Amino acid sequence: MRSWGKIYFGWYLVATAAIITLLTNGLRLGIGPFEKPILSDLAMSRTEFSMIVAIGMLVYGAGMPIAGWLLKRFNTRSILLAGLVLTCIAVVWTIASKNVISFLLSFGVLLSLGLSFMSPVTMTPIISKWFVRKRGQALFYMTTGAMAGIAVVTPLETALIHSIGWHYTLLFFGFLFLVLVIPSAVFIMREAPSEENSGTSNQDAGKLKKNLQTKSTITWADALKTKSYWQIVVGLFACGFSMNLLGSHAVPMLTDHHFSPTTASFGVGLIGFTAIFSTLALGTIADRYPRRKILGMIYVVRGFGFLGLVFAITPWQLYIVAIIGGLVWAGSTATASAILGDLYGVQLVGILYGWAYFGHQIGGAVGSFLGGWGYETFGTHIVSFGVTTILLIVAGLVSFRLPASLSVPSMSLNHRELRAKG
Repeated sequence: MRSWGKIYFGWYLVATAAIITLLTNGLRLGIGPFEKPILSDLAMSRTEFSMIVAIGMLVYGAGMPIAGWLLKRFNTRSILLAGLVLTCIAVVWTIASKNVISFLLSFGVLLSLGLSFMSPVTMTPIISKWFVRKRGQALFYMTTGAMAGIAVVTPLETALIHSIGWHYTLLFFGFLFLVLVIPSAVFIMREAPSEENSGTSNQDAGKLKKNLQTKSTITWADALKTKSYWQIVVGLFACGFSMNLLGSHAVPMLTDHHFSPTTASFGVGLIGFTAIFSTLALGTIADRYPRRKILGMIYVVRGFGFLGLVFAITPWQLYIVAIIGGLVWAGSTATASAILGDLYGVQLVGILYGWAYFGHQIGGAVGSFLGGWGYETFGTHIVSFGVTTILLIVAGLVSFRLPASLSVPSMSLNHRELRAKG
């Protein structure tokens, strides 16, 4: 089945993946509103909380290549449902936590692992197989869910925590996962049959066949030996550092700068809200212009946005910075995964993106920890947000130097020949 009505079926997968990404990224990156209530209830310091968040980021990142490995043995539906089970158990356990250790194991470890199984890494391969000519656009549109997660979930969490407390707020999100992920996984997540891999046309089917044949000799180990792969990892490290610093510490930072909790959460949410529309706009050009230039531009402009965020004084300054930052907040992970598919082939996207995203989460762990530790050590947020600016600018410069293509197959064969010769 290539379509429901007049709509190509692959777009239903994109829409479903965007909704799931909204929930996973919204809960994962929307930690800020939970921070102060949890610190009060469990008598933790910001450094301890930041350490738990950092551990969670590492677990989330470690779950990515595990999910990519499992996708080679099971289908997308199975991985999503397994992630849902782990997430629901973690939510109940977190609500019942009475001490730091229990909170670490439930919220930091188990919840992070469950969310990693429902992350974009799980859904990127299936979307990449359904699309060829519009692969970049489809992956960009999927990331609108991540941006919507920031825009919708952060203000919603703030309102719910104020009204019903953080325990029932977390339980509410667990319920949302149940009612949305189960029907999505069962009825929408269909693996693309080989004859339907075209995306939109028979011409695309020929392109995909050629792509698969060209990349058939590449192994993931070969890809790890290329400079280009590590250039992508460097960019994702900076991306994870910045996104998780924002999600974990932007709202507390803004309240420390005397913004009200409502204004702070609205400012952070405005970044995601703006990014929804910028993602749609970037998606329309993702397959028309060099992806490496789009990726580099996103990182550099985002870096300067972090300086504006930490130096904002009035609500209007905050909102202007949020809108400008939101224009380039989206698309880095979508562009990076599309570049991986271009360079190494769609069959390796799952495992390569999973390992690359582990670098993203290492950055997230460092950024989350530095945000709390840096403030308690130096008494200012300028250190952590300033480091973020430097990292993003470096990531942008590195991304600009990515190659347009890579002759990996010959390299792979040469490696095999050398091994054969001893």
